[in-house]
Amino acid sequence: MSSAGVAWAEAPSDPAAVKQDDLGKWFDAKGDPTYKIESDGKLDWFSYSGFRRYHSECHVCHGPDGEGSSYAPALKNSLKTLTYAEFVGIVVGGRRNVTSSQENVMPAFGDNKNVMCYLDDIYAYLRGRSTESIARGRPAGHVEKPEKATEAEKACLGLQ
Repeated sequence: MSSAGVAWAEAPSDPAAVKQDDLGKWFDAKGDPTYKIESDGKLDWFSYSGFRRYHSECHVCHGPDGEGSSYAPALKNSLKTLTYAEFVGIVVGGRRNVTSSQENVMPAFGDNKNVMCYLDDIYAYLRGRSTESIARGRPAGHVEKPEKATEAEKACLGLQ
């Protein structure tokens, strides 16, 4: 049986945090942003930042904690099948799903610094929600924000 012409979707990688960059962000073995929960239960800074940014920019449509709403999907479920590259493409360029009974439109956020400067953070948070490693609600504790992260944030937002 030939599979010529069939496009196989790449599955999201294992979310286990295996390496950390010089800013303090965690990545999986494939190099995609991910969450890290310390042995004391504290969430890494960037996933906590993702919680904050998600609830500032995304939950109006997608519901609290990525649970979805009547007009936007549950992102905690979407991240079970979306790769990082697919997630980025949708956030940057938007998406339109039209059926005979409804029309769902995700606006493009590629020009919104309040989303783009924290895109990895939002992804890491939602990734943790998709595995239910990060519970609903405000995380109880988090690692302190690294100084280099503050510098990178200011540079991205154009505050330097």
